[in-house]
Amino acid sequence: MTVQDIRAFNRFYTNVIGALDYSRHLYAPYTLTESRVLYELAHSPRTDAADLRTELSLDAGYLSRILNKFEQDGLVERTPSRRDPRRRRITLTARGRETADLLAERANDSVGALLATVPSADRPRLSEAMRTVREILSDGRPPRREDAVLRETRPGDLGWIVQRHAALYAAEYGWNTDYEGLVARIVADFAEDHDPHLERVWIAELDGRPVGSVMCVRDEAPATARLRVLLVEPDARGLGIGDRLVRAVIDFARGVGYRDLVLWTNDVLTSARRIYQRHGFVLVAEKPHRSFGKDLTGQDWRLELHGAGE
Repeated sequence: MTVQDIRAFNRFYTNVIGALDYSRHLYAPYTLTESRVLYELAHSPRTDAADLRTELSLDAGYLSRILNKFEQDGLVERTPSRRDPRRRRITLTARGRETADLLAERANDSVGALLATVPSADRPRLSEAMRTVREILSDGRPPRREDAVLRETRPGDLGWIVQRHAALYAAEYGWNTDYEGLVARIVADFAEDHDPHLERVWIAELDGRPVGSVMCVRDEAPATARLRVLLVEPDARGLGIGDRLVRAVIDFARGVGYRDLVLWTNDVLTSARRIYQRHGFVLVAEKPHRSFGKDLTGQDWRLELHGAGE
């Protein structure tokens, strides 16, 4: 391979990306850079200006003007960080998340239209080629926290949630197929009847493959949401993905007006329990039970959203 090979590929790829953004309709009324900032705020675990500058290689003054514009448009809020009072925590408002979702939907539609021109038989080869480029040019470095992104579901993701829960919980805890049946019913209920304004599923993706999931659904109690099917693949643990998935549910539930967020888990799931505790959930009840072929202790946890902080 020569320098000219890479430059030729770069010219070709730049033209492809340019074709996707015809008449700049993808980002309107924002610029490409402003849209990148919105994307990072919606997907990155780092939410202060210093980290945004580093991640996007932006001038401090330029980023400040973008954030000022977003604040005037009601897209973001800036508050002191509890971890470091010298820093300002930047979070998307409900309107900001709607805007980020709209831009993401436009981008997905545009890429989908491009992918529709690729024969089905060639798509696995294209996907593998893209993965190979990323792996080689990353110089073998381990994945970083910012490499993982959260997205909404695509066709096939709900089936993946059932399969991976069944396989992982069998391997790690020895649970039988009763658990697979439970997850399948939860997922089927969501697929058949859910309110997209009040219920949502997130998939964590790393290097183009799903590595985690979580769901927010309505609970039977008034003004209460329920967190379900939290999972992170073993090889993706340690990157803060579980925290990001739980935070996504909390922010969404609070943004659409739920007063409380509840969940049910079992005492053997110690890593998940630590995540819930870090985000302010409180244990409200526990009860021994025999399920999934094991003697377990089920636990109910609750988070009051109107008073939940960072």
